[in-house]
Amino acid sequence: MDMSARSRRADRPGAGRTLVETVRDALREQIAAGAYPPGSRLPSEAQMTKEFGVSRTVIREAVASLRADGLVAPRQGTGVFVLAPPAPVELPFQNIDFVRISSMIELLELRTAVETEAATLAAQRRSPAQEEKLIGCLREVDRAATAGEPTMEADFALHLAIAEATNNPRFGDFLSMIGSNLIPRKALSDSSSEPAPKEYLEVIRGEHEVIVNAILDGDEEAARDAMRHHLKSSQARYRALLRAGKAERP
Repeated sequence: MDMSARSRRADRPGAGRTLVETVRDALREQIAAGAYPPGSRLPSEAQMTKEFGVSRTVIREAVASLRADGLVAPRQGTGVFVLAPPAPVELPFQNIDFVRISSMIELLELRTAVETEAATLAAQRRSPAQEEKLIGCLREVDRAATAGEPTMEADFALHLAIAEATNNPRFGDFLSMIGSNLIPRKALSDSSSEPAPKEYLEVIRGEHEVIVNAILDGDEEAARDAMRHHLKSSQARYRALLRAGKAERP
């Protein structure tokens, strides 16, 4: 970007944007494009004032904003220098091996701690609309099972609806962060379209029904115990597979 182009950009900020924001964004783009690589010095205030056609106050505030974002830092007596970008932060739950039963057991243990409390809070706080959603999700799990369709997505939707019924958005955030892979049989299926055995689905259906009914009845203790039983039973089923030597599916 040449000097005149930068000046025109600063003179005519976009809708709702101040001169400070316009200069800041222009500098940010130049840093990202490599015009000012890490370790290099930004032009002086006087140079940028002339290039952008703005006051020194605007330049100072724009640079202060870049400094707050960790993009630049001043060095006394020498100027403002571009910093190296920070190392990327590894997001949680990104290194889970969803084809290993041991990974599923780890997730089930974590889910037991979180979702047991979620069921308790849902029994306390659920609204009529959330009760209706829980019933709808439970019926969708039953419909998919009866039709011989995979039930993993419907199962996840039911657990998410319970989390949402806590009226604490962090519970739903936690489940959404992991995604539907938290339903173990999805991760362990040889095919995404492979339905689980009918007998297994009947067991899961009964466990889900007990959880939902306890929440609808406002029975906190029963909801907590039912969710704990459901997830502990899942742990036991997958530990049995682990002991049988099926630690990993092909």
